Amino acid sequence: MSWTARAARSVAVPAVAVVVLLAVSWQVAVDGPLLGLDRWVRRAVHTARHDLPNALPDRLGHLLSDLGSGVPAIPVLLLAGALAAWRWRRSGSGRWWLPLPVAALTAGLIPLLVVPAKSAFARPGPLGEPLTPGQWGWYPSGHTATAAISYGVAALLLARVAGPRAARGATAGAALLAPGVGAGLVWSDFHWLLDVVASWCLAVLVLWSLDRWLPRPGAGGRQASGSSLR
Repeated sequence: MSWTARAARSVAVPAVAVVVLLAVSWQVAVDGPLLGLDRWVRRAVHTARHDLPNALPDRLGHLLSDLGSGVPAIPVLLLAGALAAWRWRRSGSGRWWLPLPVAALTAGLIPLLVVPAKSAFARPGPLGEPLTPGQWGWYPSGHTATAAISYGVAALLLARVAGPRAARGATAGAALLAPGVGAGLVWSDFHWLLDVVASWCLAVLVLWSLDRWLPRPGAGGRQASGSSLR
């Protein structure tokens, strides 16, 4: 693939995320027709839950949803930052400490991205209960953002210092967890689908930006194969 084609593809990823995020946010703000997709998905999920013979999918949905909580997502992120810094230092590269503040700042960034939007949109959840005074809305999904950004940045940090196989494993794990948590939230009636989609878009923008800013261990140390969203 030519450099031009790679550059175009790399720009297309955040561009699509921005367009989708803006479109969904606009529809949520004006209660537009796109929200019919949320209602259709919720009805389909309820039908599927009614037709299934046991409670195992419900338990799995709750388990996946819980993976988007601050625990375990934030400790995994911070642990990945510490491990990446340790591996970076062993490689002999400068700025080996960089993954530590990246992990910590990412943990602090998540509520800054989600909480103001929840307060501004004040969207009721799938159960339809009105928001009480001071209560945040459901849009975008905090659990989805926490999972997608925390596990995604953890994988990105580890991929900078890991071998190719481990880097692929970390990336694949994060890529599975992000949609898994979102699916669990929708299945469990904790969030509308578009709440989840918006948080996926936020995660894509964070990961895309960090992937281009965060360096790999320099030529003075062992060069690690990294994962990329390119």
